[in-house]
Amino acid sequence: MFDELYNNEHEQVVICSDPDTGLKAIIAIHNTTLGPSLGGTRMWNYESEEAALRDVLRLSRGMTYKSAISGLNLGGGKAIIIGDARTDKTEALFRAFGRFVDGLGGRYITAEDVGMTEKEMEWIYSETKYVTGIPKALGGSGNPSPVTAYGVYMGVKACAKKAYGSDSLEGKKIALQGAGNVASSFARHAAKEGAKLYISDIYEDKAKALVEEVGGELVNNPDDIYGLDVDIFTPSALGGVINDDTLKQFKCDIIAGAANNVLDEEDKHGQMLLDKGIIYAPDYVINAGGIINIASELEGYDEERALNNAGNIYNTITDILSYSEEHGIPAHKASNALAEKRIETVGKIKNKYSSNAHVSGRFGSMYKRFID
Repeated sequence: MFDELYNNEHEQVVICSDPDTGLKAIIAIHNTTLGPSLGGTRMWNYESEEAALRDVLRLSRGMTYKSAISGLNLGGGKAIIIGDARTDKTEALFRAFGRFVDGLGGRYITAEDVGMTEKEMEWIYSETKYVTGIPKALGGSGNPSPVTAYGVYMGVKACAKKAYGSDSLEGKKIALQGAGNVASSFARHAAKEGAKLYISDIYEDKAKALVEEVGGELVNNPDDIYGLDVDIFTPSALGGVINDDTLKQFKCDIIAGAANNVLDEEDKHGQMLLDKGIIYAPDYVINAGGIINIASELEGYDEERALNNAGNIYNTITDILSYSEEHGIPAHKASNALAEKRIETVGKIKNKYSSNAHVSGRFGSMYKRFID
């Protein structure tokens, strides 16, 4: 376990257990150079505890890079709760989790992720102020999915501009993997522009409902989504879907979607995409609308500002693709290089003494909700 932490340069991992509520959770804090770690809590029925740990370590590292490349004053963290999001949710479980978050004193701020809703965020908020994505009625930003989806949509358009010389999605064939909140909102944007959508999900009822809403086509066998003859593949479910097996099947020009950690082996499969001539939008960049949204909540939420900031993902993706082409490196390495440069630069500044460090240090004066 410690080798995993050292290799990925994590600062802290917290194992949370509460037998009375059935809570089994892991909180991973990767890097706090730019500010407090912020990242969503995911509820998933993992096949093993080892798989859960591996996932939270990868996700928290991705959050560090996501905040850095997006220009946010936040570090990278993530949490997972082991359980079935359809059957295992109770108020007591999430309030117990909230107390663990509170015990970290602000080093980790949680938010909504896969398997979670505003209701669970509200329960967590009952026990800690270190939570975002709470209902608008409580002063929060609510569900971040629409802003995340808008950022994905703009990122896909940036990729289309690079591939086809125009960012229009009219007539483009898109294989959409997933029919959750973010995928559904993205599908509405793309369909409105005239794209043809082929949709799959492990829950067929969700896929059918989305197909009917946007006039798409259902992919009955979820495994068939990889080999479709389309222009764009948009992974918007779980990670690891770009791997040795799927890379043999792809016939698309672009891979750009909302899912995290889609490269099963980052360096190997990122290079293989470059070699195949497939334009790739690094996942933690194109799906950064969610964290942009909740970062806006920390400053005093304004939905229009959050959407405008998420729209800048178009420019960020354009810069990354240009850097990738200029240096002859995969897009994920180009993105990592730009993010690491910002972390290194800001890290040097933070080494300097500041007499106002109690305000401008870990949280920054903008995060007034967390300052007593």
